Order: sequence, then C-alpha cells, then structure tokens
Amino acid sequence: MQQDMIVILDLGSEQNAQLAREIRALGVYSEIHPHDIAPEALKALPNVRGIILNGGRNRCVDGRDVDVTPEIYALGIPVISADHPASKAAVKLDAWPEDRAERAACLSEFLFETCGAQKNWNMDNFIADQIELIRAQVGNGKVLLALSGGVDSSVVAALLIRAIGNRLTCVHVNHGLLRKGEPEQVVRVFREELGANLIYVDAVDRFLDKLAGVAEPETKRRIIGGEFIRVFEEEARKLEGISFLGQGTIYPDIIESGTKTQKSIKAHHNVGGLPDDLQFELVEPLKMLFKDEVRAVGKALGLPDSMVYRQPFPGPGLGVRCVGAITRDRLEAVRESDAILREEFDKAGLAGKVWQYFTIVPDIKSTGVKDNKRAFEWPVVLRAVNTVDAMTATIEEIPWPVLHKVTERITHEVKGVNRVLYDLTPKPTGTIEWE
Repeated sequence: MQQDMIVILDLGSEQNAQLAREIRALGVYSEIHPHDIAPEALKALPNVRGIILNGGRNRCVDGRDVDVTPEIYALGIPVISADHPASKAAVKLDAWPEDRAERAACLSEFLFETCGAQKNWNMDNFIADQIELIRAQVGNGKVLLALSGGVDSSVVAALLIRAIGNRLTCVHVNHGLLRKGEPEQVVRVFREELGANLIYVDAVDRFLDKLAGVAEPETKRRIIGGEFIRVFEEEARKLEGISFLGQGTIYPDIIESGTKTQKSIKAHHNVGGLPDDLQFELVEPLKMLFKDEVRAVGKALGLPDSMVYRQPFPGPGLGVRCVGAITRDRLEAVRESDAILREEFDKAGLAGKVWQYFTIVPDIKSTGVKDNKRAFEWPVVLRAVNTVDAMTATIEEIPWPVLHKVTERITHEVKGVNRVLYDLTPKPTGTIEWE
C-alpha cells in the first residue's frame, strides 16, 4: 500500500533529518525537499497529507532570505511553519519545542488531527512497495549490483532477489581498500552460502594506481566512484541484457551531499561521484531510508544478524581512512591496525555496544623510540562512535585497559607506526569519517 507522506521543505534548518526521523517514528513517512519545489512537482508526489516549512539560520542564500513558491498554499494541503514567517500557514510555530515529549505531541496533533494522516509507515509496507516499484522499473531486464558485503548493499541484494530473482548479478570489486579478510568473506557468504550470482573482480592495482599522489578527499571519492562505474560497465559488457545498476544509496548519503540551503558536508561516491556518461539506469530502493531503517528492512527480509548489524563501511573503503595521498604501506597500516582494534573490541564485549569503530592513519609522522632507536613513523588514530541515523554521533568511553591493550598491539605489530591516539570529537563538529 502507498504510505501517506509529510513533505518537509528545507528553508535553512539544520534539523531537517532529525525532523524527518521524528515524523517516521510516529508512523508517517516523510521526505525532505528543496524550498523552491514547483507546486506541480509537489502535487505529483504520492499521498502528500501535509507540508512543513522548516526554517533556520541557513535561510539566507545569495544575500536574500529564501521562501516557498506562493502557489504552495493554494494546493489545499495543510501547512505548518517553524522558525519561518509564513503568513498563510495553517499552524505557526516560532520554533520547535525543545522538550522531546512536547515536540512529539505537537507533531502528532499536526499529522493526525490537522492532516488526517494514517500510521502506515512500516518496513513490511516499505518492502511490498519497493518490490512493486522494482518490478515496474526493471520489467524483464537484468540488474548489476555493486556488492561490497556491507549492510546497505546486502539489504539491496536481498530486496532485489525477492523482486527479480536470478535476474540479479552481484559484482564484488576488490579495490584494495577493503578491511582485512573481507573479500574472502564476501565470496564465501554470498556465493557459497546464499547462492547468489556473484562475480569477483580483482582490481587492486587498477584503483591504487589511479589514486597515486591524490590527496584531496573529494577528488579521491570521485576517482573511486568513477572507477567503480567503469568496472561495472566492463563486467556488464561481458553479460547479456544488463541495463540497470543497483546501488545501496541511503538517505544520509543524499542529505550530506548538499541542498540549496544546506552546504555539502562531503560527496558520496554513489551520489556526487557518478560520471555524467553513466551507461546504466540506477535502481536505488533504499535511497529514502536512514541506516536504522535499512537494518529493520534487512531483519524483515530474513537476513542474519551478523549481516544486518555489521559495522558500517564507507563506499570508498579504507581510502578515506588513509588520510592524504594513499600509499600502499600506509594503507596496509590502516588495514592491520583496524583488524587489531576489531579483534580487541570483540574480546572486550564492545563489538555489539559501539555502533562504529575503526582506525585512521594520517599522512604525518612523529619521532618515537623503537628498539632503543629513533623511529620517525605514523600515528594511528582510533575512532569509536555511537549514533542512530549517522547524522549526529557521540563518542564511546572506552575502558583504559582496552585502550592500553590496543595501543600495545598496534605499536608492536603494525609496521611503520609508533603512536596511538583516540579521537574524542563528536559529530558535529567532526564527521564520523575523517575524509
């Protein structure tokens, strides 16, 4: 069934994602759209029951305050405005209530009393809708899926298998930026245990040669994203009838890539990094979901917990954790230190407690002492964060004995490393990743 929808129009708020999540938590689907969406485009969206004008401090663009198109008010759809001087809004708020319960009560009154929306947003309805949409989009065609083995691509794979069966071909590309043992695990789980149509591509040298000497983070992301597409195009030409590319794009990827009133935080390889001459039509069934919703879909599709609750991993892989221009020796230091951190967190019972944890090796060196000699080597930075939607994150307080053990192992077992640091920065002001 088609879910009712509340549309959030972005008028400069920094809390659009939070608002969208709060509405979904109340059982109603929500989407964020630009402030200047055409009335015809808004009216064409399915089952819109209400509109929220969400103002904020980024309202000023190019020297003037932005506003919605006046015809929006004539659509006959209830409008609520917050922190925005909208004279024609049915409900006006100077600001959203700070108290969570008051905020939920305010939203509930607007959603269910003013708009008459139904509580029909749930993962079973989402899966049914997406299967119908995938079948309508793909028809009798075939889909090529970039299967990293992470949560997002795994859930997309399960959803596409449910929708189109063996007309899905999964491609796992080893670009040299994966975690230790990951390529072998992906092949074993998906080809041998799940019986997926899986093609394995060893492209380590190809990617690392392209990235040699490139230090700028956005350029690195675009090179990785563009090269991924080229690999898929080459694999597709070896197959018959491939005209669709499946991707695990999720809503934070789109939001963080920027809007007209929100500056881009970072380009995601599957949003801002796609080449203009893309030869495929994209199939992105998760692109309107937050990370916790993706996991809920995975559970509803019957995927095992070991897959559904796997550590999030960025599309560019360890490329964004080898800060600066990637070198093979420093990349290996990232891979080995990350494996040690994961092993020790698992031993300490932290694997299921901390949402995401990993290591970073920046392109700097400091003086240390090893074997009674001067050692001019890299530091390893530890990162451990907790979050629900990846839009904000808090720092996990790791017990000192665990940190000491991790430090001892990394400095003694990882070549080229003489220091270990712990990143205490939440998001904001930092992002979860360093690049």
